[in-house]
Amino acid sequence: MFSGSIVAIVTPMTDSGEIDLNALRDLVDWHIDEGTDGIVVMGTTGESGTVTEEEYISVIETVVSQVAGKIKVIAGSGAMSTDKTIELTNKVKQLGVDGALVVTPYYCKPSQKGLYKHFQSVVNNCELPIILYNVPGRTAVDLLPETVAKLADIDNIVGIKEATGDVSRVTELNRLLETPITILSGDDATAYDFMKLGGHGVISVTANVAPALVSKMCQLAQAQNWKQAALINDKLTGLNEKLFVEANPIPVKWALNQMNKMGRGIRLPLTELDKNFHSQVITALEQANVELSKNN
Repeated sequence: MFSGSIVAIVTPMTDSGEIDLNALRDLVDWHIDEGTDGIVVMGTTGESGTVTEEEYISVIETVVSQVAGKIKVIAGSGAMSTDKTIELTNKVKQLGVDGALVVTPYYCKPSQKGLYKHFQSVVNNCELPIILYNVPGRTAVDLLPETVAKLADIDNIVGIKEATGDVSRVTELNRLLETPITILSGDDATAYDFMKLGGHGVISVTANVAPALVSKMCQLAQAQNWKQAALINDKLTGLNEKLFVEANPIPVKWALNQMNKMGRGIRLPLTELDKNFHSQVITALEQANVELSKNN
């Protein structure tokens, strides 16, 4: 259901920090034209934690409307509490998305039993395909492969975004899974190796600025043309590193501004990319042949 290059899309903002829905529509059209297979909206990269409920709904509605069924739309609907996660997941279903990306509860550090019961409760109370999201570097809890394998037996859990950066997780998951689910990389730097070991694609930050390249790499990987896929991956190496010199989405939003795709807006507590990193990001963009604005 969900595979290939899925962009974790930014939420464009004006220089004053207001959400720019026109820029968002333009980004969606660009991704469709460039071959992106799906869009994750209101995830980590979309600064979901900094928007109001009205903005959250408006951004998702805008993406769903602009996509118009051409590619898949997945909405981030995870929260710290199970009840809030259920509420958000039911809300995004009403907005017309194809699936929900549900991060593990953060800060409260549940046990594996708690994680299982959390996702079980979400599925039992929602009618939307669920992609599990494991990102212990942000949540302080690791959804272990053994727990994922148990969750995979539950109807409507259709995949996992595995963002540990540990490519051995693919092999371990495929060994343990009795019910196959989609395994997506959540780490651009290791996405190629992840797919080579049996992953099905990537939920990508880098695709925000180089959608055609990430899409082509995924297509070649799916066709098991590893030599050509590796050549594209090599071209993306600089971006996969430099787009994370500060916390995501700081560098990628700055890069998109340099491409004249959106304003400079980002919301506190995140701040604009430190000037010491500007040249590094520009060099990485140029290495990937990304077109920059002549006004910058």
